[in-house]
Amino acid sequence: MQIERIAVGYLQANCYIVTKNNKTIIIDPGDEANKIIEATKDKNVVGILVTHHHFDHIGALREIEDYFHLKETLKVDGFNYEIIKTPGHTDDSVCYYFKDDGVLFSGDFIFYKTIGRTDFPTGSDEKMHQSLELISKYPDNIEVYPGHGPSTILGDEKVYFRLYLKK
Repeated sequence: MQIERIAVGYLQANCYIVTKNNKTIIIDPGDEANKIIEATKDKNVVGILVTHHHFDHIGALREIEDYFHLKETLKVDGFNYEIIKTPGHTDDSVCYYFKDDGVLFSGDFIFYKTIGRTDFPTGSDEKMHQSLELISKYPDNIEVYPGHGPSTILGDEKVYFRLYLKK
């Protein structure tokens, strides 16, 4: 699996271009559709995934959908992944776990050394705690690609989960 990260918009949200077996998906087209289109111009784009519907993760969604004649979806043929519901940051937050590749796209649920905010509309401390408990059951060696900032390793982040779960 090849993963390219493009930081887009004034909040520098991570948009991911994920390619495997000559098929490409775009995860979280947050802004700057032209940058995303340029990065995928020689690729066979077959799907668009969104981790949650905050503006900085979907700002370019309509333009990308129109350009590639695709719609945002949860499942893309040719890619094997689990959709994990992880409400807390928002009630529609999901992670995409590519078990065969040991990769998790977490949106604004998990970041490097922290977790997503829960003080936005539809955010919930209680649901965030439940989601952290759920994701804690997954293998430590998963590489996490968050909605902002650098990638991390799930096992490294579990240390920080304990701080939030004690509240």
